[in-house]
Amino acid sequence: MRMFARKGKGWENGAYLHDFQSGQEKRQPMTTPLNILLIGGSGFVSGTLARLAVSRGHAVTAITRGQRALSDGVTPLIADRKDRPAFAAAIEAANTDWDLVVDCIGYDAEDARQDVDIFRARAKHLVFISTDFVYAPDKRRFPQGEDDADYLNHSYGGKKREAELVLSEADTGQMGWTVLRPCHIYGPGSLLGCLPEHGRDPQLIDRLRRGETLRLVGGGHYLQQPILAEDLAQTILSCAGNVAAHGQICNASGPTIVESWQYYQIIADILGVPLAVEELSVADYLRASPERASFFCHRIYDLSRLAACGLHVPATPLSDGLRGHVESLL
Repeated sequence: MRMFARKGKGWENGAYLHDFQSGQEKRQPMTTPLNILLIGGSGFVSGTLARLAVSRGHAVTAITRGQRALSDGVTPLIADRKDRPAFAAAIEAANTDWDLVVDCIGYDAEDARQDVDIFRARAKHLVFISTDFVYAPDKRRFPQGEDDADYLNHSYGGKKREAELVLSEADTGQMGWTVLRPCHIYGPGSLLGCLPEHGRDPQLIDRLRRGETLRLVGGGHYLQQPILAEDLAQTILSCAGNVAAHGQICNASGPTIVESWQYYQIIADILGVPLAVEELSVADYLRASPERASFFCHRIYDLSRLAACGLHVPATPLSDGLRGHVESLL
């Protein structure tokens, strides 16, 4: 265990800080209104997507259990997707076709089969939100691309990978599909923190203001490439009507690569306070929490497929996105 402190705003000169320049021309938001269905719609990512889609004039319906309020302008459908007959009945009763269906809460192979069975004749395009945790943490490439990858076959990442395989092997008829693999997602509507012991820490701002030392596994030296939720939402919407994205699995991450401690330094700088970090042993932490192994690796990704498909390539610098995130919590 060792301690170190960071002060001031020198994080921009960190050895690993990098902003991608995609070279992609800015895509204008689609002007033709879409009929969109969200599976899930009251959560962090789905809520961000719903608000953006409504603001662009799209007709948005969300199928949820009805336990949390939806954004203004979103039409509710009430059903629990795990109650397969009730879910199918709710979709049947809606009696409509969708330009875009986005599965924001798909978790495993059965969820993906449900998507194919119900929407292959009702949707022009399905987007399934997967995760970068599908990649085996101890066999990653730098940057990690979608091809020639080693995958997990267990836990959360393994189940998401099984869902991806269902889509890639299924007969989806006329329905196109795209899988997106986001890494750490941040932004208004979520908690701050990208690495244990301060991942999604509701007390993070208060801890920093009190001058507490943050306890980060490995000292926070793992590389991260966080994506702003609104950037991810733009990428999702850019799939609609995009034939080049049909049948594609794409990494989705932000433009800025930082060591994890730098993420916390940016937040400290926004608050105008110093950062102090205590390094926790990776080996000791994994012995106690082996299921969290996917956090302890470099999470940096090749985004060339995203660009090649003509999809929105996230462009919000981490410093700008985190400022908005912090301000939303304040």
